Amino acid sequence: MGRRLVWGLLIAFLCCAISLFLAPNDLHRSLVAATNHAQKDHHVNRAYNDALSKAILFFEGQRSGKLPADQRVTWRGDSALADGQPDNVNLVGGYYDAGDNVKFGWTMSYTTSLLCWAAIEYRQQITSAGEIEHLRQAIRWATDFLLRSHTSSTTFYTQVGDGNKDHSCWERPEDMDTPRTLYKITSQNPGSEAAGDAAAALAAASMVFEHVDAAYSSKLLQHAKSLFEFADKYRGSYGASCPFYCSYSGYQDELLWGATWLYEATGDKKYHGYLTSNQGWSGSVSEFSWDNKLAGVQTLLAKVGWMQRFNGGDKELGKYKSDAESFICALMPGSGSQQIQTTPGGLMYTRDSSNLQYVTSSSMLLFIYSKNLVVSRVNGVHCSSKYFSASQIRAFAKSQVDYILGKNPMKMSYMVGYGSKFPQQLHHRGSSLPSIKSHKPKISCNDGYDHYYSSSQPNPNVHVGALVGGPDSSDNYPDQRSDYSHAEPTTYINAGFIGSVAALL
Repeated sequence: MGRRLVWGLLIAFLCCAISLFLAPNDLHRSLVAATNHAQKDHHVNRAYNDALSKAILFFEGQRSGKLPADQRVTWRGDSALADGQPDNVNLVGGYYDAGDNVKFGWTMSYTTSLLCWAAIEYRQQITSAGEIEHLRQAIRWATDFLLRSHTSSTTFYTQVGDGNKDHSCWERPEDMDTPRTLYKITSQNPGSEAAGDAAAALAAASMVFEHVDAAYSSKLLQHAKSLFEFADKYRGSYGASCPFYCSYSGYQDELLWGATWLYEATGDKKYHGYLTSNQGWSGSVSEFSWDNKLAGVQTLLAKVGWMQRFNGGDKELGKYKSDAESFICALMPGSGSQQIQTTPGGLMYTRDSSNLQYVTSSSMLLFIYSKNLVVSRVNGVHCSSKYFSASQIRAFAKSQVDYILGKNPMKMSYMVGYGSKFPQQLHHRGSSLPSIKSHKPKISCNDGYDHYYSSSQPNPNVHVGALVGGPDSSDNYPDQRSDYSHAEPTTYINAGFIGSVAALL
């Protein structure tokens, strides 16, 4: 109330001042214009609040395990309650990462890191929107699972479920009878990508819970340090989740990602030394994804470098800053070094399959980088002969969020349940099959395909907040359930979007 009162007094003072110089009719027009502008801003902010709330709610529809009493997505039920039993470990919980019923630890870690980054970077905005507790719950549902997956200093379970057999069935997670095969990495069978990513996720989460649950935060950090040591000591590329998630960029980016978040969480100089001595692994990139974390590393460390400069510190992290600027230049339209083109409607277009994953993650970094430019009193970024100010970078990132929410040639939202027109045939098993709450009999693997997968009807369960893979390179979206490249949601699309839309609150 105090802040509102101050604003009210300020507006009244300005109106009185303006009245001294304007004729009555001019004053009236000025007041009407100011009121209309304020109403428009309020409407826009409410729209972004709504998008944030729904993007977070989506995660409750992706939950695996025993659902809590306060579960808000009521068409879902308990599922996969025996996960981990073949090895006598508890791997219940976590998230199904997309429209199938497999739990991939690697992408779950990446998703968690983005959610934590959003919670850290925009804590005040998300709190003001009334969503910080829901976001923390979404993070903890993942981190609890990641902690259970780390059963020893050199053992980490990376996947639950046979991807090939799961994809041959179209059934609800509550009915699931496909093999819940377990995959893990050990010192004899390493996977530095998965362990390094999990270390980053848990280190970032320790910062989220530091002032909320100190004991839990300490536990997260302890596991993060152990996982990073495991990833670094037993170096080897992770291939167990191929062909669904294959490591194309190698494991060095995940090692840097883990070390960066551990440095953020602890300030320990040994992680700074690790990042300094291995900055040769950094390079120019044009995407930020579950496979390639370099742009995220560079964005975080560019800020660290700026802060060190102001505090009279060293410039040892300078390469990360220059590489971060190369990433910005690779995205910005009109840049002399632009690598990512846009669709005719203005959407960044990296590749056809699930393109919005790159849009939301890249936009998140653009918002954060533009914010850090302002905070660090740096004017902008030079891209060859072209110069981009912080406000220009932010404006381009905003255009991507607005495109997703409806300002596009299709005049539709790509978030399910947002706006008056949105995807109806989500490529998602639980959403496309009748809810276990309304249809108790089991729907078998083949029955799901025969009677529901090929149906032309909208999904019976509206998976509110789900972001689909997005339109094609010509801004077209056919809205067909079978078109998984464009119609399937993933947790990491939503995670990047949360970190983007929160910047606009």
